[in-house]
Amino acid sequence: MNENPLKKLEKLGQSIWLDYIRCDLIADGRLLHLIEEDGLRGMTSNPAIFKKAIAESTLYDAEIQKMALKGKTVNEIYEAISQKDVQRAADVFRPLYEKSGGKDGFVSLEVNPHLAHNTAGTIEEGRKLWAALNRPNVLIKVPATIEGLPAIRQLISDGINVNVTLLFALPRYRLVTKAYIDGITDRMLQGKSITQVASVASFFLSRIDAVIDPKEEDFIASVGEQAHFATKIRGQVAISSAKIAYKMYQEIFENEPFFELGASPQRLLWASTSSKDPDYSDVKYIEALIGPNTVNTIPIETLDAYQDHGAPSNLLEVDVEQASWVLSELSEMNIDLKTITEKLENDGVEKFIQAFDQLMDALKKKSST
Repeated sequence: MNENPLKKLEKLGQSIWLDYIRCDLIADGRLLHLIEEDGLRGMTSNPAIFKKAIAESTLYDAEIQKMALKGKTVNEIYEAISQKDVQRAADVFRPLYEKSGGKDGFVSLEVNPHLAHNTAGTIEEGRKLWAALNRPNVLIKVPATIEGLPAIRQLISDGINVNVTLLFALPRYRLVTKAYIDGITDRMLQGKSITQVASVASFFLSRIDAVIDPKEEDFIASVGEQAHFATKIRGQVAISSAKIAYKMYQEIFENEPFFELGASPQRLLWASTSSKDPDYSDVKYIEALIGPNTVNTIPIETLDAYQDHGAPSNLLEVDVEQASWVLSELSEMNIDLKTITEKLENDGVEKFIQAFDQLMDALKKKSST
């Protein structure tokens, strides 16, 4: 029997996390099966995932109505349900967390998306969630906004594990790594242990290509044969950004100054890795991004697809010079990556706010029935 491709990824140094959470996945043993049989190493969530799980199913209705009868607000109901799911999942992952020495086995829960541009509010909520979850193998998700950077530093300094989310731009990634290292340094200066502090930086990928590809196609249509170089770039910008980000990761974390701190590196996590374009392979954003000390968080459909026809190979460090060329050529097509990534960040925050607000509305309706 051929080895499960998902299992092979672990041997190549990459951890697969599941971008999905729902109570029945935990209760019926499927999550444990994914861990033991498919090599699943962690789990992530976001407001859109909880909206789909809670608002678009009847699985939580009895629990919602029970809490409503006790006078709980919709926000209190959401917090109780989401925190319970994360705690239960974290407990299932706990043996893996212990076995891996705290490298894997994490479950993520995001701060209220309305706080994405509120530093003080993010810090307060991050501390609140960390205390409420009361598990060493959870990550508090904080958006990589400008306002999120000092919150990341403070939470790391507090000894709180952080999953930096909604990261699109390479310059912002460098600031995220600085916030992490500064937080570690602050904690060391307080004389506190840093050995159990963990963080990942979640780079969102397929959304980049979804925006840039149409611009490249317009350029090709307008210029014609002279635009032959543009055809080589289509669908390559996100992966090229990831390859450069990984090179930055190596320069920052795989060197003597960082080793001397004695801290765990802030691993890169590839997010938004389901293909948005039907012309692309459904495992496009997994195959090209396999490398040591990385994480890829994928929805169930992509996980099933990779298990079926994935072909694992370390490709993340291949053609890095080509990746640099791809990014440099965008200006030739009057494509401003900085402007695009800024809009993607703002849109990402807004999408999570919309999902969160829709969930609150659904909970209000479910509470009154």
